[in-house]
Amino acid sequence: MPYEDHKEQATDAVTCAILTISDTRTKEDDKSGAIIKEILADTGHNAGHYQVVPDDPARIRKIIVEIANEGNCQAILTNGGTGISARDTTYEAVGGLLEKKIDGFGELFRYLSWEDIGSGGMLSRAVAGVYRDTMVFCMPGSSGAVRLAMEKLIAPELSHLVWEIWRQK
Repeated sequence: MPYEDHKEQATDAVTCAILTISDTRTKEDDKSGAIIKEILADTGHNAGHYQVVPDDPARIRKIIVEIANEGNCQAILTNGGTGISARDTTYEAVGGLLEKKIDGFGELFRYLSWEDIGSGGMLSRAVAGVYRDTMVFCMPGSSGAVRLAMEKLIAPELSHLVWEIWRQK
């Protein structure tokens, strides 16, 4: 079946969990989480869960496992903790959970970042994949990076990706 046909058959709205991974952000000052909510709403998707989570790999994993097990969200969108500092642990926490990685997400994100900010784009360890039939995206925490990932990569394909996960079940 051609790509266009897949996109046409994809579900219209996806319910997402938003996790902001940060030791310093709160719900009140979380610009990146707000951008994710805004873009989801603008593209017909829903934010079914929103939480700020400390940069702690065990807590990050625990929350992702809980959300996936509950089955209320078809996708988990994280922002923050994908850099290379000592406290950036999202990649390690989530990467090991993913049953199927979507390498193209990180590759395309770094390419688009390079076009946007130059060589600093290589510092991102953005990753995506599938965990227990739930689509998982891990984006950097900067509002510019979140907007880039959401507008150029995630929002245009979100329904299609979820449809692909579920179409043969």
